[in-house]
Amino acid sequence: MATSIYKKLVSLSNVFYNEGLEKATVRDLTGAMESLHQSLKLDKNNINARNLLGLIYYETGEVVAALSEWVISKNLKPDDNIADEYMDMVRNSPSKLEDINQTIKKFNIALNYCHQDSLDLAVIQLKKVLSLNSGFIKAHLLLALLYLQAGNWDRAKVEAKKVLKLDTGNTLARRYLKEADSMLLPGESGKLVSDIAATGNDDIIRYNSGNEMIIQPLKKSALTRTGSIWGIVLGIVLGIAASCFLILPQRIESITAGNKEKIAKISEESDSKSARIVELEQKIASMDKKMNELQSQVDSYEGVDSTSASMNSLMKAVDCYEKDSSDIEGIAEALGNVDLEVIGDSTSPEFMALYDTLMSKVGPQLATSYYNTGYDAYKAKKYDEAIANLSKAYQYDNTNVNTLYYLANSYYENKEYDKAKEKYDAVITEFPNTKTASAAETKLAEINNSGN
Repeated sequence: MATSIYKKLVSLSNVFYNEGLEKATVRDLTGAMESLHQSLKLDKNNINARNLLGLIYYETGEVVAALSEWVISKNLKPDDNIADEYMDMVRNSPSKLEDINQTIKKFNIALNYCHQDSLDLAVIQLKKVLSLNSGFIKAHLLLALLYLQAGNWDRAKVEAKKVLKLDTGNTLARRYLKEADSMLLPGESGKLVSDIAATGNDDIIRYNSGNEMIIQPLKKSALTRTGSIWGIVLGIVLGIAASCFLILPQRIESITAGNKEKIAKISEESDSKSARIVELEQKIASMDKKMNELQSQVDSYEGVDSTSASMNSLMKAVDCYEKDSSDIEGIAEALGNVDLEVIGDSTSPEFMALYDTLMSKVGPQLATSYYNTGYDAYKAKKYDEAIANLSKAYQYDNTNVNTLYYLANSYYENKEYDKAKEKYDAVITEFPNTKTASAAETKLAEINNSGN
């Protein structure tokens, strides 16, 4: 039955892979990624789906995500895997790797500027990112969003169209494009548009200013009907033309030089902040290392404390048994701090001998009590309580397959999949050729196929 289910999952995974491949051929990269993710959920060993997903990530500028997929693919299939060629394509080009590194750094800097509400600086960084990698879809989308925020509808529309050219199914780009279109009047190109009314009435002028249509009357005076006014107008026009020809270029050059200085200064500040960020990251990594070392020392001390507590608990349990051997609840309470998995190899032979002697006398009764409590909690969907009691029951009697199986189920329902897999493996190993072992194999296959 498990084999049949597995074959169906593999077949369905291939269906989603083929669907993703078809979408990728028409550059619906968003739809292709959704289909491929679904394929890998059903069968994480689908090499073709994983390699194609890596290619799509690479095409959209997500190089790190692409390399991650190809590395996983290589680990799953070391030989005769086209993922080798894809990774060599990136690794064998030092300039490409440097561009990738710079792209990631500058995009992160742009995100930080956005969080700091420095949107102009973020736009500058995103333009640098796109100069290094024009196919980086996330950078185009963020730039379009910033243009929308600033009211630059034309530029937002251009960026959204660039994304849709790269990925026809990108819903965010479509949303931004629709937003920009809704803010632009029909035929508006971002500059002043004037026209005389279609009715032939030349007494008004219409023009678009931002999002509004401005209509104003055309003022006339008696002078406009005389020939002398044209001489004055012509003189003004010639004066303006001379000013533009002689003065305006110098003004433009001055403004351009000033802007270049500002951009250079901003770039220097950006690089300085990037270096500071790297320095702080290194300090954080060093502090994390020290914290881990201190935690290891604390854990070693905790191990000593837990061993001492276990010994004290065992002596209390023995004393309770000698006073009243039928006091199962008292003995169980006294043994509450005895956890053989925690104290491990630190126990002495004398400790284990005394523990085994006590278990031979009261172990079955303790196991039954804890099993009943744990099983009732499992049925009531109180999985934390079930885990605590069933673990104790199995500690006191490791021959009861039901105890181990329901403990594994409790971990599974509590979404602790690693521990659930460990307990299902124990059922299969310690109780082979049983119906419970078959059920454990089915559960284990479900966890593995779900990618947990």
